[in-house]
Amino acid sequence: MTEVQAHTTLSDLLVDKFSKNELKLLPKGWQILGNIIIVSIPPRLEARKYEIGEALLRFYPRCKTVLRMKRVSGPYREPNVETIAGDGTETIHKENGCRFKLDATKIMFSPGNLDERKRMSALGKDEIVVDMFAGIGYFSIPMAVHSRPKKIAAIEINLLAYNYLCENVQLNKVADIIQPVHGDCAIKTPVGIADRAIMGSFEAFHHLIQGINALKPNGILHYHETTPEKLVFDRPIKRVTDVANELDRAVKIQKCRKVKKYSPGVWHVVVDAQVF
Repeated sequence: MTEVQAHTTLSDLLVDKFSKNELKLLPKGWQILGNIIIVSIPPRLEARKYEIGEALLRFYPRCKTVLRMKRVSGPYREPNVETIAGDGTETIHKENGCRFKLDATKIMFSPGNLDERKRMSALGKDEIVVDMFAGIGYFSIPMAVHSRPKKIAAIEINLLAYNYLCENVQLNKVADIIQPVHGDCAIKTPVGIADRAIMGSFEAFHHLIQGINALKPNGILHYHETTPEKLVFDRPIKRVTDVANELDRAVKIQKCRKVKKYSPGVWHVVVDAQVF
């Protein structure tokens, strides 16, 4: 496959095939995950999706496959995608000195969470950490690689994600730090052992009791939530505080962050709370 010139745009590659109106509808951005391109294509270009896929492979000769993103759905936030060019959907994505192996048709990897993954990579040195919704190691792997906690118990209920988590532990040579645990956080979360607990799921609210109970006195909770804009940050703070009070624990809110826009009028936020 011939590499295109650096100044070439996707429109340049399709200018002889597409009408002016079609060129205006072309996607302006896409995600590159390892050697896989993930792109959203408007319905009005449905009939031209394969040509767009082939053009993107010309644009990035090192990539092997183009996936069209339709939506993300289900309790495990699984991507609904279709292959529009190339072949093969398993890849190794490199980021911040870490490697993440995954199947891009079955596992979600959000570029919008990059800053939060980097933030976690600077925390946890010499600590015992519980990662309650570990996925393929989104937070556990960077933390283990860069901060070297004593131990991370990484809990994941989805068997496919758990299997990739185990592979990624080996890929990043952190088996001495990360202990993958397959199962439900409601059952598998340990009690009273953690200096830090990560609750990186939009379902975390339902497991706040387990997250807070996992912490030693003075432990740190990283609680994630999708929150309507008008309730940022009041609702997540109230939820953490209310559950802590039910457990006779006190809370000091350390930091609140907007991670990314989740949908119109809704933010993905994270609250850092010290629990006494």
